[in-house]
Amino acid sequence: MLNIESSYLKIKIYDKQIENKKIIILNLFNFFPKEDIDFELDSDGLIIYLKELDFLKFKKQVEIEIKKTTDKESKNLLHTILEKIEKIKSYGLKGKKRLYVDYNKERKVKNREEKEASRGKFYYAIGNNFSKINDKLPEQFLNKIIVGDSEFVLKQLPDNCIDLIFTSPPYNFGLDYENHQDGVDWEKYFEKLFSIFKECIRVLKYGGRIIVNVQPLFSDYVPIHHIISNFFMENKLIWKGEILWDKHNYNCKYTAWGSWKSPSNPYLKYTWEFLEIFCKGDLKHEGDDKMADITADEFKKWVYAKWDIQPEYNMKKYGHPAMFPEELVERVLKLFSFKGDIILDPFNGVGTTTAVAKRLSRNYLGIDISKEYCKKAEERLKNTQIDMTLF
Repeated sequence: MLNIESSYLKIKIYDKQIENKKIIILNLFNFFPKEDIDFELDSDGLIIYLKELDFLKFKKQVEIEIKKTTDKESKNLLHTILEKIEKIKSYGLKGKKRLYVDYNKERKVKNREEKEASRGKFYYAIGNNFSKINDKLPEQFLNKIIVGDSEFVLKQLPDNCIDLIFTSPPYNFGLDYENHQDGVDWEKYFEKLFSIFKECIRVLKYGGRIIVNVQPLFSDYVPIHHIISNFFMENKLIWKGEILWDKHNYNCKYTAWGSWKSPSNPYLKYTWEFLEIFCKGDLKHEGDDKMADITADEFKKWVYAKWDIQPEYNMKKYGHPAMFPEELVERVLKLFSFKGDIILDPFNGVGTTTAVAKRLSRNYLGIDISKEYCKKAEERLKNTQIDMTLF
């Protein structure tokens, strides 16, 4: 190889056991010309030299090699190689090939990846031990509504089997109230909630998303959205963003001013709730773009992270005191998942998430501790038709 350092883009993958995986690396790289892509091994791991590459062909070959090997560590290495190359965003095009060498010279921000790394891009999620090997959801849980405690139901699922979790936790699931009627033992509440969320993290696929709709208890000064977000970051998930769901409910507590016309203790009013969005292991969720059903206009509108959606006014019909509207679920599923993905709601209530998932050709699993709510969710699914206009 001629003048490797200056003529090739160099990628380093640290792996002390790399020598044991030499055969699978040779099997992969032998399909491509050495002048385009090559590698060498050293005591620290694998060094890849990139000049130009038909990336789609490379990706297909990696997937073939992953299916051929039964060794979990080799599978993880192949996933890492593909991930490292796919994350390189600075390249030109030559027919079907991506050109990597010298493409960055004209960019205003030089050494962009190194600078992002030095700043500590999602530093709180570094060092996670998430497996990159995703599993299948067992058939007995596919497209089902299950009555039970989510913590214990989820323990029956394998790791990495759910694509997206969308939920809104209630304030009183399975917990005792304090002496006064509306009080909540917050320590017990969060202890139970986080035991469920830990199972949610475990069953979420690598690259999967968990999105929590939450209304902070402003009157009691309990910033639930911050507490939940802190939990996910402590558990090494990547914060992808936050959406404000503005319900325009301007009449809420309109007369509660706090200290009237005084800075002593004014009461702040909120007409919105939050959607906190987290990713497991990677910001990118792998999927077939042919299975995306979001339109260009929807995409441009919905990535603006303030959604104006009216609240659900049909709660009496289902006998549930705190439902989010179907439009909210539709936006979440179309923006963050593909058709055919598996959607979980561990606090499914009367089944808004699962009904919309079915209508939008997603698979689903809904869990709720209430037999009455689960029965209503089942009835709702029977009356839900797949939207054929999306095909």
